[in-house]
Amino acid sequence: MARDNSTFIVGEDEAGETLAKLVRKHGLAESWNEARRVVQTGKLSLDGNTQTDPVFRPRPGTTVTYAPRARRLELDPPGRLVHDDSQVVVFDKPAGVSSVPYEERETGTAMDLVRDHWRRAGRAAREVPLHVVHRIDKDTSGLIVFAKSKSAERALQTLFREHDIERTYLCVVHGHLTDRRIESLLLADRGDGLRGSIAGRFAGKPRARGGPPQGKRAVTHVRALEPVGDAAMLCEVRLETGKTHQIRIHLSENGHPLVGERVYIRDFVRDEAHAALPSPRLLLHAATLGFVHPTTAEPMRFESPLPPEFEAAVAALRRAG
Repeated sequence: MARDNSTFIVGEDEAGETLAKLVRKHGLAESWNEARRVVQTGKLSLDGNTQTDPVFRPRPGTTVTYAPRARRLELDPPGRLVHDDSQVVVFDKPAGVSSVPYEERETGTAMDLVRDHWRRAGRAAREVPLHVVHRIDKDTSGLIVFAKSKSAERALQTLFREHDIERTYLCVVHGHLTDRRIESLLLADRGDGLRGSIAGRFAGKPRARGGPPQGKRAVTHVRALEPVGDAAMLCEVRLETGKTHQIRIHLSENGHPLVGERVYIRDFVRDEAHAALPSPRLLLHAATLGFVHPTTAEPMRFESPLPPEFEAAVAALRRAG
């Protein structure tokens, strides 16, 4: 790892890359954890201004300065503990953080951050179990619930399986859509290596002999809220089911991919009439989460405000017209 001050300029071929990735790419850190710490503790400045968000994506031409001897910023762990009792934890996850480990030895996940908050508060962190109930995408911010006991895990998973959970998201999409209900059968591979629906341009996997299509039913309800500039729309999305990348896939297949989307957008930008709007992150946020408490049977409902970088991206789109 570099020990002295060093500077680099973000290249055109590095557009859209996060600070954490650039830190590793330019040899300032050897691991993802180390890269995140370099940024979060105030060792980097962009054009002279300190930036502590590891998932911030600087524009090409930005001068990045690494100062290892800069005064270390003592930051609270990322994210926010919204609710914590003997059975459940509700956590407000930042974008760029995995809900749970997806790779061997992956750290810095939402589960790890919950424990970091406990340690910061002087509470035991290792002894308390955390059980996975559901997940939200790494690039999505917002509310996620964990269980502290196996009985709470089973009860909450039953609610999710039976769709007795209130979940709404806020997002910004390309174009100006109207309210709609979207239903399809989702496949792990629609035929070109991406998740997608059976119906549509790609037929996906064949039917099992004598059986139904090999897809899972997914239903998304979309409500248009307000235009964001001339080329985007702020929307509220309610999940009736919860499949991997469901919102991203359904909106993309309806011709309105999320702003900041980098996977399910190829069909949109393939049309020369469309171009991807700039955004430092995927503009998708899990804004509300409601469920019946697994022990007390009390109805619980939580809300998460839009993160500052989400609001900044929306403001930039409005200014751009």
